[in-house]
Amino acid sequence: MHVNDERDQLIDRISATQRDLGRLITRRHHSPLFDSNLTMRQLKVVLLLSCQDSASGQDLAHHLGVGLATVTGIVDRLVAHGLVTRREDPHDRRVRRIQLTPRGRALTEQISDAGLADFRRLLQRLDTPTLHDLAAVLAKLHTAAGALATGH
Repeated sequence: MHVNDERDQLIDRISATQRDLGRLITRRHHSPLFDSNLTMRQLKVVLLLSCQDSASGQDLAHHLGVGLATVTGIVDRLVAHGLVTRREDPHDRRVRRIQLTPRGRALTEQISDAGLADFRRLLQRLDTPTLHDLAAVLAKLHTAAGALATGH
């Protein structure tokens, strides 16, 4: 077997296992996502904003692959839900910045915390040597993700 074929097969196996783990955990535990009345696009905006302080409508339109008019409607509904606010950009008064409200930040933290709680419950079922191995692998994944994020 060619090295690249073996790597591709391993990556496929790992991806399938990760997908299966997600399904098993989701089926067993309730997620705050299910309590939310947000559309997928609204949720994407909230999650995008959780990764940065604020974004312009143009930034959001680019990330979502939609027009500015569509983003305006999405943001209007998020403002009505109390999850985001609009403010003037201090460097360019023509630009409106969108940012999460404390309520919006709390929603993203609830989503993240629910996933972490499920992950911790899963890890508690593993023995200590396996946890050491997993910690080493996750450290390597973290380094690889950092390199991807910075374009290296």
